[in-house]
This record gives sequence, structure tokens and C-alpha cells, in this order.
Amino acid sequence: MKRFRLPQTRLIPHKRPLFVLTTVSFLLLASGCGGKVNSAQPVTGATPSAASAPATTAPATPAATAEAIQATPEPAATPAPAAADGSSQQDDAIAGTLAGMTLEEKIGQMLLVGISGKTAGAEAQKMIAEDKVGGIILYSSNVGSLKELVTLTNDLKKSNNGNPAPLFMSIDQEGGKVSRLPDEYAAFPSNAAVGQGGNAAAAGTMGGLLAKAVKSSGFNMDFAPVLDINSNPKNPVIGSRSFGNNAELISRLGIAEMKGLEEEGVIPVVKHYPGHGDTSVDSHLELPVIGKSAAELAKLEWLPFQAAIQEKADAVMVAHILFPKLDPDRPASLSKVIIGQQLRGQMGYEGVVVTDDLTMGAIVKNYSLPAAAVDTVLAGSDILLVAHEYKNEQAVRAALLKSVKDGTIPESRIDESVYRILALKAKYQLSDDAVPVPDLTGLNQDIIAWRKPFMQK
Repeated sequence: MKRFRLPQTRLIPHKRPLFVLTTVSFLLLASGCGGKVNSAQPVTGATPSAASAPATTAPATPAATAEAIQATPEPAATPAPAAADGSSQQDDAIAGTLAGMTLEEKIGQMLLVGISGKTAGAEAQKMIAEDKVGGIILYSSNVGSLKELVTLTNDLKKSNNGNPAPLFMSIDQEGGKVSRLPDEYAAFPSNAAVGQGGNAAAAGTMGGLLAKAVKSSGFNMDFAPVLDINSNPKNPVIGSRSFGNNAELISRLGIAEMKGLEEEGVIPVVKHYPGHGDTSVDSHLELPVIGKSAAELAKLEWLPFQAAIQEKADAVMVAHILFPKLDPDRPASLSKVIIGQQLRGQMGYEGVVVTDDLTMGAIVKNYSLPAAAVDTVLAGSDILLVAHEYKNEQAVRAALLKSVKDGTIPESRIDESVYRILALKAKYQLSDDAVPVPDLTGLNQDIIAWRKPFMQK
């Protein structure tokens, strides 16, 4: 039986997701690794009585008080979110796709995984063809020449043939020191260099150029812009990745970059909520701890993210940072308080929540990876980033499947996330079509012309 793709939609920048769906019907086939648990900060995996992902409320303004956020009760679970324009046809189309998916396919859509090497090896193909993962992330270790990269992205997408939805093909392409594209592309300056000019139009152009660059190699999602405020000079991981040290600047330039990416048809993922700028520890290596209260975060770190939410951000990445005054037991990426009550509840965020890489030291040195995977879903995350090692993807997938089957995670909670994921893929008209090796002459000329004032700083 032929498996139909998600309906194609028209992307409308700067507005709530509008899905212009066809009337095509959907026929679908029915078809341990982890760190030692830290007793002081245990991840136990929630019981069946734990609440599912929260309902959303009206978006909060940047002036929303921290007291209101702290007082917000944990919302009850809600049905799958409706399409943005309320069209029953749109609801029915995505709901129809979802209803035809097996549990294994639904869990797969929630996994965004890394691979080994510069080719689509056996493990990568198994994760796509057998585990039905919803997305891939590529790092510098996966990137060779331009031709090699395009061959890789095309081969990965080809492996997705027959699965219920196209792949998220993602990359960290920020500019500056976080640049993953091949040497054939003209280099992008850091956000800090762009931020010195304070020009939102320049940041918007940057977003558009980043989108054109990653799209030409076969990507459709970029983990950018960085909305962290560079408020701690001892921060080992943010620094020049930030546009600067004040919320107003980062909000203006970050939103402009986000919209530039959107307008060129690439999904932006804003990061790292609730704010990584005041850490003195690299979460790739250890678990950072920030002793700020909700009131303090509301005055600085939260402001760019609230601005992004007001501008209908499609996806938000949540950081592995412990905020003891908000949740003493779990870092933001695993916390019902920070994701459920604050981001989704008080701030009214309705889009896709993505975890930072669950194989980073902040998680695997302090928590059980399978239990962390369960906790982050119960907290409200939609996509779990598992960037390293096939065995880690296997452990996370098995934990989620088991937790649904034993009732720890209600299947309705899985459906809520998968609905959001399918809706986002439909909004951006994702496909697994192959791309040709691009001629970069014109694009590189545009990048070089745009970057001149920033490369001189």
C-alpha cells in the first residue's frame, strides 16, 4: 500500500502557522546507556499519576511578574493543539495522519539523532528505516566537502522513503566559532560582531543568508538564533555566540535573524531557554547551576524568549541548567516547572520544544539517560535530541516505548507532541527530495558583501 506524505502547505512568514491543506486522504500502514543517577538530584521517571504536558494560556508580556509565573498551577493535559487558523479541514488532515501512525512511528518522530561519519552508514539507515526517527542533526565530524555533504543529506533522506513524514535535516550553523558548513561556503561572522552594530536589518539579512546556505546543502532546520544574553564574562560556552549583553539588543537582532531564516523556508530553533548566558560551566561537560529566582530571570534572561514567543517562534531549545530556586531536582530540560508551568503555561508557548543534546555531560554524568528521556516528555518536550551514539538512541527509544506501554506516559501525551511536529513539517513544506550540488558563486558573493563591516571589527 502506498504511504502518502503530509499535505503541502504555504509558508506565511511572521504569522501564526497557517496550513493550506489539500483534500488528499491519508492512507498509512498499520503496521543503556546513561550516567549514574545522582541521589541528590534524582531522575526517577514519573509515575502514571504524573500530569501530562500542560495546556497553554494567553502569552505573557515581558512585563509579566515572576510571582505570577511561580503561582501558576500545573495545567492539565489537553488534546492535540488545533491548527492555527482553526480550520477543521486542517485539523482533520494532520489528525488523520497521526491516527494512522503506530506507536513506534510516533515515538520515532520525537527523536532527532546524530550519526557517525561522513556517509549514511548502517546504523544511520537503521535509525531512519527501522526506528522511524523524525530528524537528523549533522556536526563538523559529519561534514566533508560540499559534494560529500550533499551526497550525505540526500542519502539520509532517501532512507526515509516510506515513513510517515519527511525528516528534519538540522544543523548548528550560527556563524563565528559555531559553523558546520564545508569550506566551500564563505564564512559568517559571529553574532557578537553583528551585535556591535546594533542593526536589526543586518541581523535579518544574516538569517536569510544562513537559511540559503544550509538549504543549498539539503538542510531544513537551523539551531539558531542564539537568544542568550552574554552577562557573565567567565561563561565558557556562550561568549561571542551572543549578540551582546542586554536584552533589548538581543531581542531585536535575534527576532530579526529568526524571521530571516523563516522567510527563506528554514525552521529556526531559538536557544537556549531559559538562558545560558550567566553560566560559568559548559553544559557539554558538566551540569551548570544558576541560583537566580524567577523574579531575577524575568528581568533579563527570559525577555528575548518572551519576545520570540510573541513573534510566534516555531521551535525553542531548552538548556541543561539547574535552577534550584525554580526546581531543585531537575534541570530546565527535564523540569515540569520550567517547561510546563513557565514556558508553556505562563508564557503561552504553543510551538515545538526541543531538548539540548541529552548525551551531554550535564545529563549523562548526573542522571539516567532513559529516565531523563521519560521525564523530559512528561515535562512538555516534543523533540529529544540524541546527538551521539546509536546505543543512546536505542536506549531513549526503548525507554519511551516502555513508558507508554506501562502507563507512565499517556499515549495522548505522545500524540500532543507528534501533532505539533507534523504541523511544523507541514507548515514548512518539508520534503525528502534530493538537492543538487549547488553553485555557490552568487551566494558567497552576497555573504562576502554583507559581512564586510563585521569582519573588520
